[in-house]
Amino acid sequence: VQLQASGGGLVQAGDSLRLSCAASGGGTLGAYVISWFRQSPGKGREFVAGITESGDTTHYAVPVKGRFTISRDNAKNTLYLQMNSLNPDDAAIYFCAARISTSFGPGVRRNNAEYPYWGQGTLVTVSS
Repeated sequence: VQLQASGGGLVQAGDSLRLSCAASGGGTLGAYVISWFRQSPGKGREFVAGITESGDTTHYAVPVKGRFTISRDNAKNTLYLQMNSLNPDDAAIYFCAARISTSFGPGVRRNNAEYPYWGQGTLVTVSS
């Protein structure tokens, strides 16, 4: 599956952004667990949010819980990340990533190494 992230930009602290991740090839998006990760300069790639294949279960990193919402529209082969109350600590390149659940590792995983499919990233900049 090929992933294409979009929607990043420059915003002020307190503003909102919605990121999108469009999937193509590799069957339907509904076959994959999808997560968002982010990476800022000097830091590793960290888990932000993840959603199961049907969308019935979501997981969030502590710093974004209550502010970010992950969702998916499998009919449109698109994943979303609604980001509210952005602050400068949220500034990073955001990546969407996909994996197929296995019996050894079902559902959303917070380790980026467990995702074989990645989009190219979209830059989010937050000014204070």
